[in-house]
Amino acid sequence: MRLDEMNQERAASELAGKIALLPIGATECHGNHLPLGTDSFLAQGLCAKIEERLGSGRCVVLPCLPYGQVWSLRATPGTVDIPDAVLTPFLTSIAMSMYRAGVRKMAFVNAHVGNCNAIKAAMREIYAQCDMKIYAFTYPGAEAEIRRVCTTKRPHGAYFHACEIETSYMLYLCPERVDMSRAICQYPQFPADFDVTPIPWTQIMDTAVLGDATAATAQKGKAIIDAVVENIVSLLG
Repeated sequence: MRLDEMNQERAASELAGKIALLPIGATECHGNHLPLGTDSFLAQGLCAKIEERLGSGRCVVLPCLPYGQVWSLRATPGTVDIPDAVLTPFLTSIAMSMYRAGVRKMAFVNAHVGNCNAIKAAMREIYAQCDMKIYAFTYPGAEAEIRRVCTTKRPHGAYFHACEIETSYMLYLCPERVDMSRAICQYPQFPADFDVTPIPWTQIMDTAVLGDATAATAQKGKAIIDAVVENIVSLLG
């Protein structure tokens, strides 16, 4: 059930009691084999899988938020960077709108790690304002499956971007949007102080690929995403 396809009467009668799913993505460079909207396409794909498992009678999927905090790549043409100070109250307002409509359980389904700080701050503000049960999901449970099915080393333990992992997600959820003929393997050199100082990714790579995208497969994406969806469904109850 999609919120933006409802009319006024249906929204008034059906929103109360539903689980609201808000897909949150970003608009940022993902090399030349993936589109700028990769994170948004993935967030929407995850919500579709969650709705399929929960049933459309139990949840409503909101329109995707296609912009996020992309400080690390904001210098790249096409990337749109929304600072946390703007993103946090925006997310809070969306949740409070759902609360006024009778929604008492909501999940931020996030596919862009850069959004996590703003989402956490929004959740705390929502908690302070109302009794809505609010969740934030950024690929929960993915790490175990990543270790099991992925074959290449990650350039940095804390990040993945347009690599074997994310490209596999896209090959599973949105294969028509992937051009594997342009996938590359790239392992940037991280400065010694990378983890303790603010260093944009544009200083360490020209093409926004962090790892080996050529090793991606739809089968790997399916294994990881299906595990993530199962975790989310289990947590939502």
